[in-house]
Amino acid sequence: MHLLLIEDDLDLGRSLQAALRQQGFSCEWLRRAQDAPRQLASTPVDCVLLDLGLPDGSGFELLARWRREDQATPVIIITARTALEDRLAGLDGGADDVVLKPFDIPELVSRLHAVVRRSARQSHETWQFGDLTIAPRARTAHLAGQPLPLTAREFQLLTELAREPGAVVAKSRIAQRLSPLDEPVDAATLEMHVSNLRKKIGAERIRTVRGIGYQLLT
Repeated sequence: MHLLLIEDDLDLGRSLQAALRQQGFSCEWLRRAQDAPRQLASTPVDCVLLDLGLPDGSGFELLARWRREDQATPVIIITARTALEDRLAGLDGGADDVVLKPFDIPELVSRLHAVVRRSARQSHETWQFGDLTIAPRARTAHLAGQPLPLTAREFQLLTELAREPGAVVAKSRIAQRLSPLDEPVDAATLEMHVSNLRKKIGAERIRTVRGIGYQLLT
């Protein structure tokens, strides 16, 4: 899961980014509101962690702009503001959840998985597609009840396709989501991962739409 953290506090930003990476997330960190729209437009993310008090603008204003632009990326507000009106303003403004500082990392991780699960229209920890099951949080997948021996990249690829079952997911979008920050996935590498995944889950489950991307058939 790839996250965008928008937090101006240096100590908190560093520690939170490190803690999230230890939990298996990839995480980009910004400190200014003005950098966020460009970053979100260029790199797809699974969820945004948004502080409200930024040095060059309000997190509320940033959230409102995204929702006006029909940007559906899940957003979790992280804030030290405890007033009920601030929490309600965040939720009414389009945030998917609000987490009050200070918070424990396990709680934040649980909330992240819950928000992303809802955005993928899955109500349970385990996603079910016929005899194929995927557990994003446990990072496991099973086919007909048998565990699938997937590499980290293969599991990530399967998860990205499963977020939008039946939809065609663009190759460029998949490549961006599979790329660690400094290791881009090129077209040949992506095709290799798709080929390997097909061998493990069945070639008929992944359809290639020439010139566009791939589709998980359910």
